[in-house]
Amino acid sequence: MAKEQPDIIEVEGLRKSFGNIIAVNDISFTTPKGEIFGFLGPNGAGKTTTINMLTGLARPDAGIIRIDQINCTNTPKATQHLIGVVPDESNLYPELTGLENLCFCGALYGMRKTQRQSKARELLEMFGLDDAATRRFGGYSKGMKRKLTIAAGIIHQPCVLFLDEPTTGIDVAGARQIRQLIAELHEGGTTIFLTTHYIEEAERLCDRIAFIVSGRIVETDTVPALLQRVRGRHIVQFAISRGAGGVCEAVKAEFPHLKSKATSNDTIHIESSQPVKIGLLVRFIEDRGAQVAEARMVRPSLEDVFIQVTGIEATEMKREKERAGAGV
Repeated sequence: MAKEQPDIIEVEGLRKSFGNIIAVNDISFTTPKGEIFGFLGPNGAGKTTTINMLTGLARPDAGIIRIDQINCTNTPKATQHLIGVVPDESNLYPELTGLENLCFCGALYGMRKTQRQSKARELLEMFGLDDAATRRFGGYSKGMKRKLTIAAGIIHQPCVLFLDEPTTGIDVAGARQIRQLIAELHEGGTTIFLTTHYIEEAERLCDRIAFIVSGRIVETDTVPALLQRVRGRHIVQFAISRGAGGVCEAVKAEFPHLKSKATSNDTIHIESSQPVKIGLLVRFIEDRGAQVAEARMVRPSLEDVFIQVTGIEATEMKREKERAGAGV
C-alpha cells in the first residue's frame, strides 16, 4: 500500500474582506505533497484573493496558513524560499530580455551568478524559448510571456508552485503547451496550487478540486469521486435546423421524465437516468418542423458536477473566459 504524502499546504478558517465585501469566507483545506490542487470557480469567487494570501501578497483578516509545517500567516517571508508564484498578470520587466528576466529573478532568490545563468538557459530550452532568449520580453506573444513567467516562478526549484489562471487569454496551441508543462512539473514532484475557471482544464490536470463560490468552498474531492456523482446519467445533444427553444418545450410536455434545455437556437441538451431513445426523439423533433443534423451521446463531465453542486451554468463561465481573453 502506497504511503500517504504529508500535507504541504494547510489552511484553517481563512477570511478576507475589502470594506463590506467578503472576498474569502472562512475556508479550510489541505494539500498533500506532489498534488495538483485546483480552485475552480467563477470570476470574483475568491480564487485570486486566496492565492494572494497564501503567497504573502495579502494579509488575511483571520485564519492560519502553514506551508511545509511553517506557520507563515503573519510572516510570509518565512516560506518564500519554498514557493514559486505565477500571477494572472505577468510581473516581469518588458525592457529586459527573457534571459535577463530569469537571471534577475534568480538573483532575488539569492542564487549565485553562474548558478542562475545556467538554470535560466536550461529553463529557456525546456520551455522552447531559447531562440527568444535575447529578445525583449515586451515583444513576446501572450503564450511566450506566460511560459517565461512560469519559468521565472520555478527558477529556484520551489516545493510548491502557485498558478493563478495560467492559460487565460492564450490561444489553443499555447494553452496546450502550458498544460503539458504543468503536467511535467507535477511528474517531477512539484506540488501545484492552481486557480482556474476553465472546467475542462481542471478536470484534465488536477488530482483534487475545490469548488469555490462567493468566497466559500462548497465542495472538495478528487476528480474521480466528483465524476462518480454523474455516472449512470445519459446525455444526448441534438443539433437541429432552428427553433430549439420551442422544440425543447414540446419535448418537456411530451416526455416529462426527460430533462431538456435549449443551449442555443439550434442545440438541445437532453438528459435521463435511463438510456435515451434517440430514434423516437429524432422523429418527434422532425414532426415539429425542425431537421436534426446530428444526435450524439455526451459523456457526463466535471462541468455537469459543477452545475449540479453550484447551480452556476457553464455558459456563464465561458462568457467570463471570453471577456478575460478580450481583456475586458
